[in-house]
Amino acid sequence: MSVTSFNQIRVSSAALRHNYRLLQQRAGNGVRVLAMVKADAYGHGMEEAARVFASTGCNDFGVAEIGEAVRLRSSGIIGNIFVFLGFRPEESGLFFEYDITPIIYDLENGAALSREALRRGQEIVVHLKVDCGMGRLGLLPEEVDAFLAALQQFPGIVVGGILSHFPMADEHESQHSVEQFSRFAGVVTKAGKELSLVRHIANSGGVLYFPHTCCDMVRAGISLYGYYPDGRAGREREKGEKLQPAMSFVTRVLQVRTVPAGTGISYGYTYTTERETRLAVLPVGYEDGLSRSLSNRGEVLIRGKRAAIRGRICMNLCIVDISEIEGVQSGDEVVILGHQGDDCISGDEIAERMNSISYEVLCLFGNNNERTYKE
Repeated sequence: MSVTSFNQIRVSSAALRHNYRLLQQRAGNGVRVLAMVKADAYGHGMEEAARVFASTGCNDFGVAEIGEAVRLRSSGIIGNIFVFLGFRPEESGLFFEYDITPIIYDLENGAALSREALRRGQEIVVHLKVDCGMGRLGLLPEEVDAFLAALQQFPGIVVGGILSHFPMADEHESQHSVEQFSRFAGVVTKAGKELSLVRHIANSGGVLYFPHTCCDMVRAGISLYGYYPDGRAGREREKGEKLQPAMSFVTRVLQVRTVPAGTGISYGYTYTTERETRLAVLPVGYEDGLSRSLSNRGEVLIRGKRAAIRGRICMNLCIVDISEIEGVQSGDEVVILGHQGDDCISGDEIAERMNSISYEVLCLFGNNNERTYKE
C-alpha cells in the first residue's frame, strides 16, 4: 500500500508540450529553444519536465548549478546542458565527465577548466556571460576583449557562445531592452570577428515581446510552464494562441465545523466570526508553500465555488469559510491552484495577493509537495 499526502501537485505534460511548441514558433525557424529547468523546473520537476521537452524536440537545457546538471544527465537527458551560476574549481572535472557546458565569467574558472582539459587530453566548449545591463553576473562589455585574449592562453578552452540577460523584457515598451540588445550586438560583432559564437540573450519576455532579439538561441523559463513574465496583463494582452499553465495544486477537506459568532480563528485571532459560520479545515499550510502572507487574503475552490481563507495560515493547516457553499463534506477535493467547475485560481492571482510573482508561487507549491504527471 502506497502512502500519499493530502496535498498533490498535478503537472500537465500536454500543457508543457504546447508551450514549448508555441515558443519555438514564436522564436522562429532555426532558433534553438533552451528550456530552463533550474529550481526543479520552477517546481514542476526537473527530470520529468526535461523529458517532456526533449520528446517535443528540445535539445538544450539550462540549470543553475553543476549538481542539477549531473542529476539531469544521470536521468538520461542526452542534449546540451548549460550551467549558469559558475562552479568551484574542484568541480571542473564534472563538466568533462558528464559532457556539460559551463557558462564562465572569470579567469579562475577558465584556468581550472584548462587544467582539467590538459589532464584529460580533451577540449571543452564554454559560453561567455556578459552583463549588458542586468547588473548581476558577468563581464562588462569593455572587459570582453581582454578576457578573450586571456582565455586564448588557456589550452583546451574553446569559446563557443556568448550571452547576456534582460532585466526588463517583461515591459512591452521597454526602451532599456532595446538599448541593452544594441550593446550586446556590439559586443558580439567585436568578439565574433575571430570566433563563431552561438548568441543568446532573449528570455521569455524577449521571445514574446522583443522577437528581434532571439538570435541563435533563446532561454525560455516561466513561459514554458504556462505563465507570462508580466503576469495577468500579459495573458490578457495576448491576441494569439495562449500559453497553458501546467501546474495545479489540490488538497482535501479535513473537517467541517460550525462555530458561533464571536469565535476567534487560528493563531492570534486575526479573524473573528461575525455570525454563525461554517468552516472547512484544510491540511495545508506554509510548510506546503501556502504562504502565510495569504492569511485572510487568499481563496480556494470547493465544489466550484470560492472559499476565503480565515485567520492565520499555520504550518500544516488553514481554515476557509464555506458558509455560502452547500454540501461540503470531509474528503471533498479543494483546488488551491487551477480549475474547478467554471472558475480558476491562477498563479498570477495568488502572486498578486502575496505581492509577488508567479515564479515564486510555482516554486513554493511544486518544491514542497508530491507531484504527479498526467496528459
